[in-house]
Parts: sequence; C-alpha cells; structure tokens
Amino acid sequence: MTPWTLQEIDQALREAWAADTCSPDDLERSGWSPENPAWGHCDITALLVNDLFGGDLVVGEVHSAAGEPQGHHWWNLLPGGAEIDLTREQFRDGQKITGRRIVERPRPQPLRRSREYELLRRRVAARLGPLPAPGSA
Repeated sequence: MTPWTLQEIDQALREAWAADTCSPDDLERSGWSPENPAWGHCDITALLVNDLFGGDLVVGEVHSAAGEPQGHHWWNLLPGGAEIDLTREQFRDGQKITGRRIVERPRPQPLRRSREYELLRRRVAARLGPLPAPGSA
C-alpha cells in the first residue's frame, strides 16, 4: 500500500510534467504548455501510477471530434476495480476515447519512452520520497 494520498501523487505529477517528459509525438503535433500540463503524459503517468498501486494498464484509441485517429490514451484500473485517469483533462477539443483494452506492462521498463519515464519518476520521487521499484506494486 502506498504511503501517499492520491491528491499528493496527483500534485507531484502535475509539478513534474514538462516539455521534456511529454511524448515526442505530441510535442510535434501541438507542443506542450503549462496551460495543459497533462498533454502527452498519459503513458508514463499510467506506468508510474501502476508502480505505486499495481493493477492493470488500460489503453484506448483517441479520435478527434471529427473521428480521425489521433493515437492512444493510457490510464489505470486499480486492484479494487476503480479506474483512475490522471491525464484525461488533456483532451479539450472533443476527442473521444474508444476501444478500451487491458495491456501487459512493458518489461523491464517502457522501452520507447524510457528516458521520459525515468525523468518523471525522479521528479516525482524528489517531491514524495523514494518510490517502489517499477512494476513491483
């Protein structure tokens, strides 16, 4: 069990998100700004929440308001069955998330975004204290 409240974790993540932890694909698409700090952080945020609480990783397809594919969105299904999505607010233009599916956690770490994931972990740990090993919850 994590020693932090969800509110403390959420605040630490919000303080840690930045352009250098944003998905390169999302940076290219529309940049990053403090006005929408969750933009481009769903995958590594979901992995970090999984580090803290365990449970399952959920992925869905993102479509624009006009129905055009825009990538994927990640969030968490906690062991007790509650879904938590700390980056849902990034979608401000009528995007829809479809095709919800449970996916296996990348092992030993997220390969495509390892640098950003490790940077986010370090920043969150600087605010909260030592975090459990990746994937150990």
